[in-house]
Amino acid sequence: MRYLVLAGRVLYSAIFIMGSPGHFTQQYVGYAAQQGVPAARVLVPLSGLIALAGGLSVLLGYRAKVGAWLLVVFLVPVTLAIHNFWAVHDPMAAQIQQVMFMKNLSMLGAALLISYFGAGPLSFDARRAKDFDRAAVDRAA
Repeated sequence: MRYLVLAGRVLYSAIFIMGSPGHFTQQYVGYAAQQGVPAARVLVPLSGLIALAGGLSVLLGYRAKVGAWLLVVFLVPVTLAIHNFWAVHDPMAAQIQQVMFMKNLSMLGAALLISYFGAGPLSFDARRAKDFDRAAVDRAA
């Protein structure tokens, strides 16, 4: 079962890690500016750094609760600003944006679960907790 949690972390974090480099391209910045994102030249690359840091944190299980909160900080404004399907007039484009909006909501739900439960076994966090427990036993002896 512990490999199942690791597989989940790998699969979940992949979209953030693989998508982060795009945030440093003119195409992403231009699209965000077209969608009305203020200071897109600064905020889009910053969001890429936040997504990358959160994704790596969850992947490695290193301070995964903090990493999951970084993903929440990334997902909430991106979901509302970029995938605002209710403001799109073309029915096909609105449907695509609604699907992307719902995808982001599901990823937000997963980030909230990780922020509560942590990385699980086979993670740096689990190893650190075990080392901490072992040190506490040694101090008590």
